[in-house]
Amino acid sequence: MRSIPEWLRTGRAGRWAGLAAAVALATAALPLLAVGQTSAEHRDPSSACELPNPSGWTSEGHTTDYKQFQRPQGVTTAAMLFVDFPDAPAEEPTDGYYKFLAPAHDLMTQFSSGAVNLKITPVKHWLHMSQPSTSYNFQRGISWPEQARYVKEAGELAAPYVDLSKYDMVYIVPPRDAAAITFSPAYVYDPATPNLVVHGKEVKWGVTLGQDMYHWGPKVALHETGHTFGLPDLYAFSDSDVHGYVGGFDLMGNITGDAPHHFGWEDWKVGWLADRQVTCLASPGKYSVRLSEVESLGGTKLAVVRTGPTTAIVAESRKPYGVDSAICKSGVVIYKVDSAVASGDGPIRVQNSSPGTPTTTACDQPVDWGAYKPGQQFQDEETGVTIAVTSTSSTGDVVTVTKS
Repeated sequence: MRSIPEWLRTGRAGRWAGLAAAVALATAALPLLAVGQTSAEHRDPSSACELPNPSGWTSEGHTTDYKQFQRPQGVTTAAMLFVDFPDAPAEEPTDGYYKFLAPAHDLMTQFSSGAVNLKITPVKHWLHMSQPSTSYNFQRGISWPEQARYVKEAGELAAPYVDLSKYDMVYIVPPRDAAAITFSPAYVYDPATPNLVVHGKEVKWGVTLGQDMYHWGPKVALHETGHTFGLPDLYAFSDSDVHGYVGGFDLMGNITGDAPHHFGWEDWKVGWLADRQVTCLASPGKYSVRLSEVESLGGTKLAVVRTGPTTAIVAESRKPYGVDSAICKSGVVIYKVDSAVASGDGPIRVQNSSPGTPTTTACDQPVDWGAYKPGQQFQDEETGVTIAVTSTSSTGDVVTVTKS
């Protein structure tokens, strides 16, 4: 991960003050009791549980700079470029590579509940890069200038075949024999350093795919495209327990995990959930709510408790449904969010309802078994938060949320 430019580190305090003022105004305008509530119940506007983005980079905060990141709504057009190298020449047509990654279109539709239509156009020519594959330094820790040089060269080689100014992003695919192109980092442009400019328009976003795509499959394109939407990595960069924070939950963690659907929090962050689908406690109170399974359409999806300037505790319902059909344990998944925690350091951490449960080969992280069932409750003494599961069905769960 490259260092955060100075312009991204500044200018965020005003937004937080504005949010606090907006929350105060919205709360003052609410009736004492909403329809259907009892005198013991209290909720706050969902906006009161939004978290800021102190870094301005990929994070779990709700403030995303959509000049630097691409907006995850509507049609996203991607040109797929195929590159080979003097030391790794392509020996087969491009068709098989495109066919391998093409399911990313349908997967994006499923993961975003139709909010994003990812249209991928293959440019069916091998583009011959000028240097051996080993010279592009495709190892963990590759710098932005090094990756940008790779993107620029591929884009310029594609000019006779495609007008890249007509596309939002590029996917750059090497041949299978290019072993030195090891992994698949996202490409997000640096506003201070214009790179690939085509007909006056900069190609701002992309994924430079590598050999790890054969391990992760086409979902790697979604994971990396998620970074261009402003989402952080949920696996650990430095911890030996790489998937200890979220286990098999969320595509931004373990791409091949048992429950890869995004956390509802991320769906809300990128606009795939409406505010009305999120309940919030930012002040002391208590309420009960039925949470619909997070991947299904409609219903309330999240119960959020604001616990600090950049922190919250979230509950959602996860069932063996859709892309989560192989989930290890269904029920209410409860997790802590800290938008000040950097990508790869655990900005989301799943709470385990059943420590000590034996793991399996397919579900090898303790938190894979962390969902809460009726009769169980999560309690955090430091923040005064209790979330109790009171009932369940095949399509959702009822929780009672308390903040003292």
